Amino acid sequence: MTIEKDSVVQFHYSAKEGDTELESTYGDEPVLYLHGHDNLMPALEEALSGKSAGDDVSITLPPEQAYGERTEAEPRRVPIKHLVTKGKIKPGMIVQVNTEHGPMEAVVVKVGLKNIDIDTNHPYAGKTLTFEIKILDVRPATPEELAHGHAHGIGGHHHH
Repeated sequence: MTIEKDSVVQFHYSAKEGDTELESTYGDEPVLYLHGHDNLMPALEEALSGKSAGDDVSITLPPEQAYGERTEAEPRRVPIKHLVTKGKIKPGMIVQVNTEHGPMEAVVVKVGLKNIDIDTNHPYAGKTLTFEIKILDVRPATPEELAHGHAHGIGGHHHH
């Protein structure tokens, strides 16, 4: 089966900037997503369209097709209680912050007693990224997945 709208796709990937690996799912759970429902960057979805299980895809995305350009803005002050990330927080760390739009990744600029200052740019903003993708499985979405707009199961969304 080839990847098309309403396919559920399972894959492993690594993301690199030049020779530096930024993240990878190899050795961890693969990613599961519902194709054609804005669950991936549009350029990645486009690159995966028409591919099948077993295919390898390599795509390099400039910042405007990945996480956008960096914007120089004042750091935002956030109460520490709004962090999803727990434990010792240090400047330079990537943390998850609860926002009205759901969890958002940000880089810690400064840590205070009750607040932290964060850079609201995505940690990979301004970077040209190369994604190496190994497609593991492609299947039709279930009616429930289509109704929810995302994949369920290993690596997908779990309802609690």
